[in-house]
Amino acid sequence: MEDPDRESKIAAEEEMMMDDDDDIDLTHEQSSEIPEGESQENSRKRRKKTSEMWIHFTQAGKGDDGKNRVKCNYCGEKLVYEPTTGTSPMKRHHQRCIKKPKYKHVADMIIDGDGKTRRMKIDQSVVREKFSRVIIRHDLPFSVVEYEELRRFFQYLNPDYSYYTRNTAATDVVKTWEIEKNKLKMDLAKIQSRICLTSDCWTAISGEGYISLTAHYVDESWTLNSKILSFCDIPPPHTGDALATKIHECLKEWGIEEKIFTLTLDNASANDTMQEILKERLNLDDNLLCGGEFFHVRCCAHILNLIVQDGLKIISGALTKIRDSVKYVKASKARGLAFQQCVEGDQGVVLSLDVQTRWNSTFLMLEKALNYKRAFNRLRVVDKCYKTCPSNEEWERATKICDILRPFYKITTLMSGTSYSTSNLYFGHVWKIERLLKENATNGDELIKDMACRMRIKFDKYWEQYSIVLAMGAVLDPRMKFKLLKRLYDELDPSTSQAKLDFLKDKMTMLFNEYKCKFPMPMNSSTTSSSSHHSTERGREKFDDDLFDLDDAPDVMDEGKSIFEIYLKEPKLEMKNFPDMCVLQYWKDNSHRFGALSYMAYDVLGIPITTVASESSFSIGSRVLNKYRSRLLPKHVQALLCTRSWLFGYADEEKDNEAEDEE
Repeated sequence: MEDPDRESKIAAEEEMMMDDDDDIDLTHEQSSEIPEGESQENSRKRRKKTSEMWIHFTQAGKGDDGKNRVKCNYCGEKLVYEPTTGTSPMKRHHQRCIKKPKYKHVADMIIDGDGKTRRMKIDQSVVREKFSRVIIRHDLPFSVVEYEELRRFFQYLNPDYSYYTRNTAATDVVKTWEIEKNKLKMDLAKIQSRICLTSDCWTAISGEGYISLTAHYVDESWTLNSKILSFCDIPPPHTGDALATKIHECLKEWGIEEKIFTLTLDNASANDTMQEILKERLNLDDNLLCGGEFFHVRCCAHILNLIVQDGLKIISGALTKIRDSVKYVKASKARGLAFQQCVEGDQGVVLSLDVQTRWNSTFLMLEKALNYKRAFNRLRVVDKCYKTCPSNEEWERATKICDILRPFYKITTLMSGTSYSTSNLYFGHVWKIERLLKENATNGDELIKDMACRMRIKFDKYWEQYSIVLAMGAVLDPRMKFKLLKRLYDELDPSTSQAKLDFLKDKMTMLFNEYKCKFPMPMNSSTTSSSSHHSTERGREKFDDDLFDLDDAPDVMDEGKSIFEIYLKEPKLEMKNFPDMCVLQYWKDNSHRFGALSYMAYDVLGIPITTVASESSFSIGSRVLNKYRSRLLPKHVQALLCTRSWLFGYADEEKDNEAEDEE
């Protein structure tokens, strides 16, 4: 009986010999070709393999012509190989080989010509590029590549992994930013639509000022996009001239100064000055439509915040007590448990504290606190240290105020969307706000009446005249047009209704004439009428499609009307039949009919009515620039935030954070 230990030793020696054979380019047939005077050992050292192609090819000896051959390990094809030609023929064959395996992971194994499995060597540049995206996506510090255990983990996955430093990681992130920036720049150069901008300023925890500039546009597939173009530092003072200079430089850097349509800003005084200066500079080269008459758009969410904050001053006493009560309960776990015992039933306690500068968070705090009114009253009896419990009268006031603010909260939430068109929603929502204030101005409750009057004064200050360019969005909604707008105007003030509509129509006609000059012919579109798209009649020729398109297009010459007038003449769609209609999809489907008006529609419908898109970058900025990472260079801050916006957006991360909070 053979000794098992002896067999294992023999197997180990054979394996070592095979490993040695993998490292040298020498076969038994070639050993006889070693020049005289040179030992076989020296020849092996001199002719050691270095190319990765020897993973995929095996030496096959000499052919009939006396030339050396190599065989592909996958398809078996033999190629001529000479040391003077190198491995270039092998590389070309490997690229076109149809039987080579498709590697999906860096640690995939390869079977060589001897049937032995070998590890595929990883590309270090690809590893670094992939990990730079991990850093960008998850707000990781650059020093993560130096974490000892993470390095050991990567080394375990593949021993070929090479360590690198935080400085190299920062350089990789900047390279990724530059690559993605060039891609986005080319995309912006291709689109025919105008670009709408939003901008806002932010002060980091380090005290440095940053300005965010976000572009909103409809691409060639009629999809609404929001991309952060710049998130750069701006030294004080933040005057209107300094802000205008910074934005103008950014537009020139991106090469889009000729494509700007609107700029949405909040109501800071510096922003009013900034937009005037920027408009003058853009008009020097005649870059703005209608001389920039529609350039400046005020942030509707910010205006609503000012209006509601003015109204909340009426119940400042009750509001302060409710806020202090929520603070008291959430101050310690012991108080939270005591409050839980005061709650009827087994329901969990859900309280939230507001941010006083954001009225919508104040509304949520009031709404949740009102559900525990009886529990707060019980806590006052149980806990003698609790001194800020509102009275029954103050609870009643808070209930009435909450009922008034609920519609405002829903409107603000809908207006703040960035993934869908909002300019067509603007007119209807502003009208709802005005109607609510008008109704409550005659309320029997003096408190509600006083609050509505205060809010109406602030409303008239900013919305004395509805923003014209945003009112156009309602007209370009096929469910509204001028017919519904007239009804809304009539309900508020019939005496001025027709004058407002005529003024709006004149402005729309002026803007349409600009588009008509740029796009004189109807657009060619693959979207045709249903009769031409779904016909299955046999023998149908391609030229029939053109006939159907021409038959479907409006006969402008015969009627003597423009495309805009024909659109207005067509009956509007019923709102109840299309409650969730995508307005951009409607214009995409009818682009072949309305030509230049379609271009005007997707520019107007792409206008953001709030600066929420720019402000969303600040929430990410606060995680990138925190107290543990306050010395991050501004160029790295911009690279991290902008690239993340382009590649991933922010929605998924926010959901992940919410899930972690719930756990």
